[in-house]
Amino acid sequence: MSQKPSSINIIWLALVLIATVTAAYTGKMSEVTRASFDAAKSAVTLAIGLIGPMALWLGIMKVAEEGGLLRIIARAVRPLMVRLFPDVPAEHPAMSAMIMNMAANALGLGNAATPMGIKAMQELEKLTPEKGTATNAMCLFLAINTSSVTLLPLGVITVRAAAGAADASAILIPSLFATFCSTCVAVCAAKLLAGRGTSPVADSLNLPQEKDEEPDDTPDLEKPGNAGKIFVWLLIAAFCGGIIYRFTCPSAPGLIIKDFSNWLIPALICLLLIFGYFRGVKIYETLTEGAKEGFNTAVRIIPFMVAIFVAIGMFRASGAMDIMITVFSPLTELIGMPAEALAMALMRPLSGSGAFGIMSEIVNQAPDSFLSFLVSTMQGSTETTFYVLAVYFGSVGIKRTRHALPAALCADAAGILASVLICNLWLS
Repeated sequence: MSQKPSSINIIWLALVLIATVTAAYTGKMSEVTRASFDAAKSAVTLAIGLIGPMALWLGIMKVAEEGGLLRIIARAVRPLMVRLFPDVPAEHPAMSAMIMNMAANALGLGNAATPMGIKAMQELEKLTPEKGTATNAMCLFLAINTSSVTLLPLGVITVRAAAGAADASAILIPSLFATFCSTCVAVCAAKLLAGRGTSPVADSLNLPQEKDEEPDDTPDLEKPGNAGKIFVWLLIAAFCGGIIYRFTCPSAPGLIIKDFSNWLIPALICLLLIFGYFRGVKIYETLTEGAKEGFNTAVRIIPFMVAIFVAIGMFRASGAMDIMITVFSPLTELIGMPAEALAMALMRPLSGSGAFGIMSEIVNQAPDSFLSFLVSTMQGSTETTFYVLAVYFGSVGIKRTRHALPAALCADAAGILASVLICNLWLS
């Protein structure tokens, strides 16, 4: 059976065709031709620059994952999840899968999050009395997932670093604010649209209270000796002393809130590696193993980046972008959003690779501009709504999605508006 083509197909084709037609009227056909080749070259250059940072971060996150960080986060958020999902038994496998999925998303482990999300949907499907229809728990889980509960937008930071941004990690706190707002709206919208009544699923099905089958620790981990622990703790104490020195010494420049992003990345790297070391992970071997995944990921995104870079490059060179900006600027200026960011806002719910390409192209053009900062924050605080709904609901044959899409789109809109607000305040 043939599958319905993704919306990115018509969007990408429309960009290329509109650019060509516009160039026929503006007389910029030579610029469009040149832009198509230059954009393809820029996409490959940027993707190659991503290999190193992406390999590093995926390697570091592999160390944390092997040390059991996901399981620790899962145990910490379980009390909140029980309140959010009263229809799901606390010890049911669906609860554990949802928690692990959200923990992976929060840490930027998209490759690990998707299988866990599909597992969660499969377990939730066992609790529904009406096959093919999404339950309240399914809709809420999807809404939270598409609101992108992201603490570490590592992919965006690596793009900014590869493009030469002066402070690649500056989006950490703005993205955290925006994703917090979108998640709160996702939960509220899903609860309101579901109505006051709770589904009788958990009570009507006499299900055993299954325990989480995941072990607390990986069996083959060997904890470090006392000498190694003492050495690491001494270095931690020295770092804390450095922070105190920065605040108290008159001759040292003090810390301001915007400096925290510069401190967060080195501190985060050290904390994750120390966590893995104390848990007995072979940090060097594990990091290099995870770095292989980063290399493969960077190579896989090259075709997607080339495609979107070429379409946007042609669209801009033809003058169509200028026309769009002129038409929509009165509306976008009302909320403080540059009209150039409109394409990113519209693409983000439709296509992850398309939005990533738009963000990368804008960042590559002017890495330290307000527009670059804004689209980076949007990318780091929102998710590909239609893709997530299609994959997760499709995995269990859900045809009646009920209020999942409206709740997710409300979260997307909240994330975009929150990104505009925080970026204007942050850079003012």
